[in-house]
Amino acid sequence: MKTFEEIKTEIEALPHREYMKLLHWFSEHDWETWDEEIERDSAAGKLDFLIHEALEEKAKGKLGQI
Repeated sequence: MKTFEEIKTEIEALPHREYMKLLHWFSEHDWETWDEEIERDSAAGKLDFLIHEALEEKAKGKLGQI
């Protein structure tokens, strides 16, 4: 397996168009990973506290109108 430094050097040597394709792929991959993590956390109830906090703030009249 290549080291970080080896990969970094190869990335820096890419033509601009290939670098942009890699950047786009990496960004999409990162967002997909984030979405999957949020879905798992939501299904496991790890985000339920956000609903409870929002409902408490609404009950106190501290939420603005959309």
